Amino acid sequence: MMRFASLGSGSRGNALIVEAGGTCLMLDCGFPLRETATRLARAGLEPSDLAGIIVTHEHADHGEGVFPLARRFGIPVWLTHGTLSALRGESSVEEECALKLIDSDCAFSVGDVLVHPFTVPHDAREPVQYVLSDGARRLGVLTDTGCSTAHIESNLSGCDALVLECNHDLGLLASGPYPPALKARIASRLGHLDNQSSASLLAALDRGRLKHVIAAHLSQANNTPDLARAALAAVLRCEPRWISVATQDEGFGWRDL
Repeated sequence: MMRFASLGSGSRGNALIVEAGGTCLMLDCGFPLRETATRLARAGLEPSDLAGIIVTHEHADHGEGVFPLARRFGIPVWLTHGTLSALRGESSVEEECALKLIDSDCAFSVGDVLVHPFTVPHDAREPVQYVLSDGARRLGVLTDTGCSTAHIESNLSGCDALVLECNHDLGLLASGPYPPALKARIASRLGHLDNQSSASLLAALDRGRLKHVIAAHLSQANNTPDLARAALAAVLRCEPRWISVATQDEGFGWRDL
């Protein structure tokens, strides 16, 4: 059996957990140590249950809690060379953590989980996103990219579940409270996906195996769950309530594959 859940998703912190066979992995950790432990407990887990942490990129809402958690509980960390270089401001990172450098285009295994990284356009040093599999089922995760690419679509086609960024609504972003420079960065090809861009990406995929679609990384200032659901549901020709949303405070509960 394979299952997955979110501990929270948004600009104030992100973490996803995936379990297959006897292996439990965390994807990103943007929460402080105590908050991470609290959120893991909500999912019925302890930090010691984690076989590893895989990291997408260095931005604080994804990487801030990685090394404190890894150091405290002796958890190995997989990340690209560029992400490690960007995170080297952390004290004694290399001496105190079990670090595993990955090639952004090469799959690797952690216990019963096969991990496929893939490159994405985002304003980070060497960002990746991931497809995770138990050999039979595939979970695709895409939470930080400014645009879609043929490479992204190739990797996410044929998944059984997708956690897909729906960061903002273009109209709400344009009329919202952010300064112009930040609005431009978010909407750029190295920023974040808006609802319609996420829907277009979804439309380009092989969706024949999809059992779960989760809208993730929603901006609390520039989006709403209803807008994100409506955009994705239009592609799937389903009721909007079938689309789940990963919230900042609650994430979402376990989903079985």
